Amino acid sequence: MNEMRAVANNMANSTTTGFRREGVVFSEHLTAIGPGRETLSMANARGREVDLTPASLTQTGGRFDLALEREGFFMVETPQGNRLTRAGAFMTSDEGELVNPDGHRVLDDGQAPIALPPGVRSVGVGPDGTISADGLPIARIGVFDQSDRAGLRHQGGTLFAATAPEPVEEPLVRQGFLEESNVNPVLEIARMIEVQRAYELGQSFLDGEDQRIRSVISATTR
Repeated sequence: MNEMRAVANNMANSTTTGFRREGVVFSEHLTAIGPGRETLSMANARGREVDLTPASLTQTGGRFDLALEREGFFMVETPQGNRLTRAGAFMTSDEGELVNPDGHRVLDDGQAPIALPPGVRSVGVGPDGTISADGLPIARIGVFDQSDRAGLRHQGGTLFAATAPEPVEEPLVRQGFLEESNVNPVLEIARMIEVQRAYELGQSFLDGEDQRIRSVISATTR
């Protein structure tokens, strides 16, 4: 059921900008039972893994639509703290600050908010992340990464919490592009069918075992 929930979530976000596919990590536990100390194997599915494989880019032409061709993440400020994301569909707030669709402020390479001058006519973003307003550089959008990818914690949607984010020295930012979700719908549908059949097999096994126990009890009580 945990795996089915993960697959369903992947399917629901197959068109979400910057979404990363999730999978369930199963662990096996062996317990010694019986007089001969036979072992009983049990599985646990508490962990999840996130596929950080980059996805393809789609050209939008939006001046605040940004995508990363290499490794790294943008950083946004949330009420729970700074978070990393690959979703670069940004816009400006009423105060002229660069924000994401949820209203979280986008941060520069010094982890400070980015504000555009009032009345600016043109905005350009260079491959290194330098933001120019009417031809004058005003900030450099922050691109961060973490060497220990195991320390990245997916917190729903497209946001990740990082323990020790560091600036990427040579980012490659593309203006007017958005990164798609890295979910492959065809593979997810195949996985959903596989999980459903495994679930049905397990259910039929439990039903058969229940019927066997009932038959033994009925036979011994006669």
